[in-house]
Amino acid sequence: MPSKPGNPAYVLGVGLTPFIKPRKTRDYIELGYEAGVKAMLDADITYDDVEHGVACYCYGDTCSGQRIFYQFGMNSIPIYNTSNACATGSTGLHMARTLVKSGAADCVLVIGFEQMAPGSISSPFNDRPSPMQLGVKVMEETYGKHDSPRNAQYFANAGKEYMEKYGAKAEDFAEIARISHEHSQRNPYAQFRQEYSLKEVQDSPMIHFPLTKLQCSPTSDGAGAAVICSESFLARKPQLRSQAILMAGQSLRTDEPSLYSKSAMDLIGFGMTKTAAQIAMKEAGVTPKDIKVCELHDCFSANELVLLEGLGFAEKGKAHELVRNGDITYGGKGPIINPSGGLISKGHPLGATGLAQCAELTWQLRGWANNRHVPTEYALQHNLGLGGAVVVNVYKRADGKPSRKLKDQEITKQSYWNYNPATEARYITKADADKVRSKENRVEYALGDTEEKLYARL
Repeated sequence: MPSKPGNPAYVLGVGLTPFIKPRKTRDYIELGYEAGVKAMLDADITYDDVEHGVACYCYGDTCSGQRIFYQFGMNSIPIYNTSNACATGSTGLHMARTLVKSGAADCVLVIGFEQMAPGSISSPFNDRPSPMQLGVKVMEETYGKHDSPRNAQYFANAGKEYMEKYGAKAEDFAEIARISHEHSQRNPYAQFRQEYSLKEVQDSPMIHFPLTKLQCSPTSDGAGAAVICSESFLARKPQLRSQAILMAGQSLRTDEPSLYSKSAMDLIGFGMTKTAAQIAMKEAGVTPKDIKVCELHDCFSANELVLLEGLGFAEKGKAHELVRNGDITYGGKGPIINPSGGLISKGHPLGATGLAQCAELTWQLRGWANNRHVPTEYALQHNLGLGGAVVVNVYKRADGKPSRKLKDQEITKQSYWNYNPATEARYITKADADKVRSKENRVEYALGDTEEKLYARL
């Protein structure tokens, strides 16, 4: 069912840290602090304006969100800690929008962050049943047991099923990855910003056929944040209406009965993606043809190809033709998929991924992503987690105008920034933090050594 009518919710500010290799060079406390400060600066608010906080992470102890939020101020507001697999960040966005639409809050700060271990994703909980236990059983009964990383097996199997049903080839998945790496060159926050040829993608080490290493998202450290506000809150800041982005449609769905149908495509969320996309687009009053830019959850290239169809961008069995025709990148018929470089190149710190997608599409609709701009009126975000959950958001500008590519001088003139944060990644300064931290309840002790670490990087 579509979201019930209520107060409109807007993305008023976004903030992002560069996504980096998980080598313990930055901890989650520092990363979350930087992203949160940037989002509040972007929204021209202080922490005293924030009524609810939502922390999004998968790898961390309970109340990790409080450890980050207390650095802004100890205002005693509700702080939620969320974990919903790879869809964790967008689950936080869903919570924030729900709070605003219901009238329970006018301003919510969402921060997604992750500090991960190197190597393929694995669970630290080996002394109890896995929530993926039955899914793994279905996969192994259908495709056998293998030593390769389990998540790669899920998505590789879905790719193979698509190949068998519709005639896609391994080269189609490699081309998706080639495009993602090419796009990433223009995103200063991407973990990997190197372009590769199709042959280089195909010749990289095989992880699980048809997926090679350069078709798989890496583990990452990083953080993203967003300020979500109501119409009445936005009305108090009319100068920001041109940069505010309406969350025009949204849906969070979980798996359908088809999950255990022995279809590898359904095992990776095809059914729930299709349902969520239809609900979100219906609420926004758009069709897939209206979407010109999309941040799609491409944890593996096979996932992107299969879910191009699930999102309605391709007819049944025709998604690989979009790829072959060059329609998912610049110069094609569209929609342009993952101008940020996607998870494959940008990186995948689980709790931060949904916030990074939100930031990219916010910058696209504002016209700030001027080195990778996609002219559009609407943008779609797709964030998926096995186990499972999927969130689809449809965004449009609050002023109803189509996006127009802005020059850096225009951006700096109309915003807080003295640089363009969509095309240049910088650390925050002490003056930045002082501007947004609570004026009433800031506690210096709560900062620990965060400021010392941050300012040593400047």
